Amino acid sequence: MQWLDLNPDLPMITDPTWIFFLVLIIILFAPIILGRLHIPHIIGMILAGVIIGKHGFNILERDSSFELFGKVGLYYIMFLAGLEMDMEDFKKNRVKSFVFGIITFVTPMALGIWSSMELLGFGFVTAALLASMYASHTLIAYPIVSRYGLSRLRSVNITIGGTAVAVTLALIVLAVIGGMYKGTTGNLFWVILLLKVAVLGFLIIFFFPRIGRWFFRKYDDNVMQFVFVLAMVFLGGGLMEIVGMEGILGAFLAGLVLNRLIPHVSPLMNRLEFVGNALFIPYFLIGVGMMIDVRSLFSGGEALKVAAVMTVVATFSKWLAAWITQKIYGMRSNERSMMFGLSNAQAAATLAAVLIGHSIIMENGERLLNDDVLNGTVVMILFTCVISSLVTERAARQFALHQELEDLEEKKGKRPEQILIPVANPETLENLINLALVIKDSKRKDGLIALNVLNDNSSSDNRAAQGKRNLEKAAMIAASADVHMEMVSRYDMNIASGIIHTIKEYDVSDVIIGLHHKANIVDSFFGSLAESLLKGTHREVMIARFLMPVNTLRRINVAVPPKAEYETGFVKWVEHFCRMSALLSCRVHFFAGEETQQRLQAVVKRISGSKLIEYSLLEEWEDLLMITGQVHFDHLLVIISARRGSISYDASFDKLPLQISKYFNNTSIIVLYPEQFGDSHEMISFSDPRGMNEPQHYEQMGRWFYKWFKKS
Repeated sequence: MQWLDLNPDLPMITDPTWIFFLVLIIILFAPIILGRLHIPHIIGMILAGVIIGKHGFNILERDSSFELFGKVGLYYIMFLAGLEMDMEDFKKNRVKSFVFGIITFVTPMALGIWSSMELLGFGFVTAALLASMYASHTLIAYPIVSRYGLSRLRSVNITIGGTAVAVTLALIVLAVIGGMYKGTTGNLFWVILLLKVAVLGFLIIFFFPRIGRWFFRKYDDNVMQFVFVLAMVFLGGGLMEIVGMEGILGAFLAGLVLNRLIPHVSPLMNRLEFVGNALFIPYFLIGVGMMIDVRSLFSGGEALKVAAVMTVVATFSKWLAAWITQKIYGMRSNERSMMFGLSNAQAAATLAAVLIGHSIIMENGERLLNDDVLNGTVVMILFTCVISSLVTERAARQFALHQELEDLEEKKGKRPEQILIPVANPETLENLINLALVIKDSKRKDGLIALNVLNDNSSSDNRAAQGKRNLEKAAMIAASADVHMEMVSRYDMNIASGIIHTIKEYDVSDVIIGLHHKANIVDSFFGSLAESLLKGTHREVMIARFLMPVNTLRRINVAVPPKAEYETGFVKWVEHFCRMSALLSCRVHFFAGEETQQRLQAVVKRISGSKLIEYSLLEEWEDLLMITGQVHFDHLLVIISARRGSISYDASFDKLPLQISKYFNNTSIIVLYPEQFGDSHEMISFSDPRGMNEPQHYEQMGRWFYKWFKKS
């Protein structure tokens, strides 16, 4: 068929400059063109590879650059899949993930072996290797899920966990069959393979997080952190290849163990996603397309039959596995579509299996997987990637639409979140902004305000220039996390007055400031700024001191006073630390009285239902010495305080500066003042129920008598 000859006399591009330019043009225009046709971008990259490859117009050769960048892109897909997983949801759904992984492996294996032996006439070993190709899958449509912001869905986490199970089992089958023809499958083959994988898995799980936490604490340079993460990914992949498994498992495992050190909303996460989605992953997809020979379907022989059987069996078996899982756990149809869409694409392990099988020469001189299977595999890859992308895109749109409706219902009658961060101290600026990023609503790409206040009386050009640089630095840090920060610079009598006026003008909901450094012995612990601010506003105020980066904290300990549940801002600050726990994948330990603890459990269950939350009884709020044994150097201690005159205010709060200096001088700390009802300048009345808790002399005396009788 001459009409299928796509090889006109076009010059092949060999200059590296023009090769890279053409690839960038494809990456740039493929999404634009296919976006108008409502076709997923991934398909455009693969089709572009078909057109420019040796089986198309033969414009580019699939040289070492495509192999290198393609492997980086493949590792990147698996790494991002592990990095963006919600580890808490993964733990909650680990049984479902394991069950889905077994089903999505066993079902294609059974159908694949039967169809290969009955319909294609292959032997058992060839049929088993071919079936293992159906059983494995590549998360090639995962960037679609990531683009819609749906990476934390239950169905997505189940599929990703199932991917690890299915790919591992498929690669074990590949290793066994490959070992049979290399003479390495002796009596100890299984023992040695399992031992090597177990030891390597332990080394990655145990050492990678510790190395990562040490590096992030010691070095805060953005470029160094990015290169360090990539090095860890390829170290994991390389070590996995050394023990005889595919490197994609090592990359996926590296993403899982580094998950808690790289928050979902952080500058480093944004850079990792940007570089991968802009360059490495498209390079991999274009390289896959360059291997596909569409003409083989029409060249006669068994190629068309093999391709048809492979495509139908692979697609149907993956749909059947998703359907069985849906029925077992009573999931919705859209969740089934998401699982089927993500798990249907064949690329990474499939390519590895077919290339290894094609290189094995049997005793009769024939290849274990012949040319028809090779051609049928690349055609199957094209069709499964197209189906996977279309189904995932459709399911993601339905999820996103449903999520938007839920968000609109949730936001009705709720004041927009606006977090104000004064930028007076450039040394604490980055930690304060990172704190704001992990406590804010991650769905919003705004809501942060950076403020620089200049004193009317003592302002100078140098201070104005320094303030401008601080504002620009704050905006740059937020922008690197893909969050817009509004920059405000104003003149006022003093910093506290400027903050208070900005709170009113911009309807600020939360204020985050750094802990004051005592200038002399008579200076107060919190400083005049914090004291004036607390008197001048009733909004939530966080006074923070971080001794290490926010993302390296391992636990959050929250000391809650009696009657804190009656404050207006109680639910808000609980939600903040639930968000922080989810993004950092660290535990939150609440220390509170019995009544407050019950209210905390109810609020946490309604907000997140997290299993990373712990509770302990705190009987004596007056002396925080009792929790010193629970707080370590890499923990964050949060002390919920209260303004004088509020319902949860206690006279023991006056001892907080002394206790913090004495017991927690080497600990990262947040002293939080919850939002209060009404105007902070209102006079507290004796008849006002909000002002009835300050003296508490009778309660203190009652507790003293109780202790005395108890000792007696």
